[in-house]
Amino acid sequence: MAGFLSFVIPLIIGFVGLYSVNLLLFGLALGSWIGFLVIFFLVWEPRMLCSHCPYYAEGNTDTLHCYANHGLPKRIPFKPWPMSRSERVQFITGLLLFIAIPLPFLWIGNQTLPLVFSSIGFCIWLIILRTRICNHCINFSCPLNKVPQDIIQTFLERNPTMQEAWQKKDKT
Repeated sequence: MAGFLSFVIPLIIGFVGLYSVNLLLFGLALGSWIGFLVIFFLVWEPRMLCSHCPYYAEGNTDTLHCYANHGLPKRIPFKPWPMSRSERVQFITGLLLFIAIPLPFLWIGNQTLPLVFSSIGFCIWLIILRTRICNHCINFSCPLNKVPQDIIQTFLERNPTMQEAWQKKDKT
C-alpha cells in the first residue's frame, strides 16, 4: 500500500500543478503525460520488463499478480531469460520520462510549489520502491531489483526452466 500511495501522491500533486497552468498548456501537458503512462504501463513496460518476471509465467490467469503492476493484463509470452541491456536501458528511460514529463510544464507555468513537491514526491516514491518492493521482487533481471544474490540463486535452482534460460543467456 505504501508503494501505491507513494506512486499516486506525486501524480496528484503534478496534476494539481498542471491544472493551475493555462488551459492550453494544461491540455498539452496532461494529454502527453496520460498518453505516455498508458503506453508505458500497458504496452512498453510489459514487453521489456514484466514478460521476464516469474509472475508473468502464471498460466492460470490473464492478469499479473505482482507487487508493482497487479491486475494489468498479460498479452505476450513469458520470457524466462534475463532482460537484455536494451530492455534495461528502455525501462530506466521510461521511468525517467514518467517522472520528467510534467516537470517542464510546471516550470513553464511558474508552478514552483507543485514542481518542488512533485519532484520530492517522485524521489520518495523511488525510495519506497527500492526499499519496500525491489528488495523482495522476483523479477531478478530488473535494473531496480535489490534481492540478494544467494536468494536469486536458490530461486533459480528451484525453477529449472528459468535457471536453464539464465545459464544460456550467460553464455551468449
